[in-house]
Amino acid sequence: MGLFIFLNPFPYTTAIKEVCFYGSAVLVLLLACFRKVDFSFRSPLTIPFVLFTLWTFVGLFFALDKENSIHDFQTHLIKYLAFYYILINYFNSRERLNGLFWVMIVSAFIFSIGEFVYFYVWSGNPLSTKLVTGLPEVAVNWIGIVLIPAILLSLNNLIAGNPRSVKIVSLICLIPALSLCFLTQARSTVLALVLSIVILCMKNKRILLACLGIVMVLTAVSIKDRFTKTDESAALRLSTHYITYEMIKDYPIMGIGFGMETYGNGKYINLESYSKRIPEKYRGYILSDPHSMPFSIAVRTGLIGLVLFLYILFRSFRMIWTCMKKDGDEYVSHWGRGLFAVLVSLLVIGLFEPFFSHVPEVIFYAVLAMMTIVGKLDRGRMIP
Repeated sequence: MGLFIFLNPFPYTTAIKEVCFYGSAVLVLLLACFRKVDFSFRSPLTIPFVLFTLWTFVGLFFALDKENSIHDFQTHLIKYLAFYYILINYFNSRERLNGLFWVMIVSAFIFSIGEFVYFYVWSGNPLSTKLVTGLPEVAVNWIGIVLIPAILLSLNNLIAGNPRSVKIVSLICLIPALSLCFLTQARSTVLALVLSIVILCMKNKRILLACLGIVMVLTAVSIKDRFTKTDESAALRLSTHYITYEMIKDYPIMGIGFGMETYGNGKYINLESYSKRIPEKYRGYILSDPHSMPFSIAVRTGLIGLVLFLYILFRSFRMIWTCMKKDGDEYVSHWGRGLFAVLVSLLVIGLFEPFFSHVPEVIFYAVLAMMTIVGKLDRGRMIP
């Protein structure tokens, strides 16, 4: 399962990743059947997961494209719930959780080096060029989703009282990942980075000021114009949000179906007709994806589905907030704050970018699992 997470952002590894995931699932089932492991579904997120899954399952009967919705229900929900429970049952000690942190850090480090070499060395683009097409399987607007969690985990290692060797390796892994984030010139990535750094370093004002200073300098050098000047991407997203809003008004309860292709494949939804219903100045900009996590959930599962998904996030934040406030266990409070910052960064990017695809989902559910494990490490008990 660690190899599955490590290979998550890398292209041409789909077969290996499938073997890793389903091999892990089969091993868990066999061990559980023969009672060789004590596999538990006990988690603060179990009830929210069950409610959201049941609602999504009911929605399959009302989906516009039932075939696509059934497929995505299996591969984008059930699969990652299994992934989540395997993680919280196996990586359930400090040593194994630390190993999971390092898997994500090293994976992002190698990925960022590969992206840099591919686009700026192999392809011969100057450093002033915005990274627009990198390695296959990871869209440019997902790079922040891949790299920022690793950046924050590395920074958390630097803040903690770790040996010098751990801090040096963390710094080495952090630098290329941070650099690549700014080379994409993605505003949502920079915003997520700033907010998450403030959360992570709030107790250490010197480190906070130093980190924010570095981020501001890199922002001024690389993407200042994207914050000070308007461009077509803003109108493009506003147009998409208006269209999605109109669609939610037509399907407010059950949504159009959990299938992610239903929105933009043209079989059941005519985006052109919805475009005619939005303000005239935003017409002409049509994307085949809502480009927003909450809008995507709302249009696919209805407003009730959105409320249930927000309930998952609420329980996640409540769980990790309790960990942050634990004064007796420094490890729990330290990593509680770190994972709180990671989840905030993912949600900020998710507000502006398409989120629900395999690469972001692996990271999202892995973060939820790591938050749950930290909660379980709180004096060896599960936080209610």
